[in-house]
Amino acid sequence: MLGAVQLGVLAACVVLFVPMAMAGWHLSRNKMLFFSGALFITLAVGVHLTPYFPSISSFVSSDSSVAVVEDRDYCISLLHEIVYDVKPISGIEPLKDISNYEGSWNWSRSAPVVACEFQKLDRSDASDLLNGSWVVVAGDSQARLVVVSLLNLVLGPEEMESIRGDLFKRHSDYKIVIDEIGMKLDFIWAPYVTNLTGLMMEFKHNRNYPDVLVMGAGSWHMLHVTNSSDYGASLRLLKDSVVSLLPISPEFDTDGPITGSVSIRSPHLFWLGMPMLINSMLNTEEKREKMTDAMRDAYDKELYGSKLLRQSGGPLLLLDIQSLSRKCGTHCTVDGIHYDGAVYEAADHIMLNALLIESHQKL
Repeated sequence: MLGAVQLGVLAACVVLFVPMAMAGWHLSRNKMLFFSGALFITLAVGVHLTPYFPSISSFVSSDSSVAVVEDRDYCISLLHEIVYDVKPISGIEPLKDISNYEGSWNWSRSAPVVACEFQKLDRSDASDLLNGSWVVVAGDSQARLVVVSLLNLVLGPEEMESIRGDLFKRHSDYKIVIDEIGMKLDFIWAPYVTNLTGLMMEFKHNRNYPDVLVMGAGSWHMLHVTNSSDYGASLRLLKDSVVSLLPISPEFDTDGPITGSVSIRSPHLFWLGMPMLINSMLNTEEKREKMTDAMRDAYDKELYGSKLLRQSGGPLLLLDIQSLSRKCGTHCTVDGIHYDGAVYEAADHIMLNALLIESHQKL
């Protein structure tokens, strides 16, 4: 290696100084031209010598890779910068019924968000991204609405209408294969975190993992168990099962982000958060009594303390339905818990853009 470096330096000296001496003789009357020629030759020699100095090469490549990672993480942190435009449906008196509104959404136009170049994918782009993928969405009715929105994106209106009856069967699974793009989509009815843990164990037992996994649960536990500590314990068990599911478990730091050399991007893992609960609009007395703001805060505290989410050192990226539903507001819900399709459409596009960022793709 040392001989190669010495030989490279000798060659550089010949390449650099001989032409410069000859150029100096002929170009001495034009100093600017001489300087330009010397600069060009020096840069060329520098490029050719770089491979012989590993410390230089590693410095350049390392610095570049760090910048890429930082940019990627920074843009992921901005994915929820969503704004809504909620308007009354034309021809309907808006004050008569809060469901007489329709909403649209987009990313904010702040400079950092614009620089990340997030994309609202059309049917073709979404189909290209999900081509050949196995997507699993597991959870309660919030997860089902995410599935509805995703299928609306990749299927035509007639196809969507033909499956609507099966898709909306209460408390049931739904599975579909979209032959045109080779995409398999499974919705798993899993209203409790313990159901999700069982699903993880099933994946591990079968040694068969989806490409994209979106899951979330909490509302049913809040209503029927109403014990935030128990919820937190179940989340920690779920986190352990997810970590064991990964092909090679990364190291998790209890106070910071994931460390270690193994990426968790395969499979792509997302946690579907609970929506903003509007207590006065909940449709039963039991819900209004148990699903209070204070209880919601206690459940949120357990979620972040469980280290399940990536921002607290865990493996799952949060799809923050609470933030998205709060921004859409009271005009986007009829029952204080289920929201307008724009909320779940935004969540799907956040997920798809996260997939693009993490897989270094651009459509």
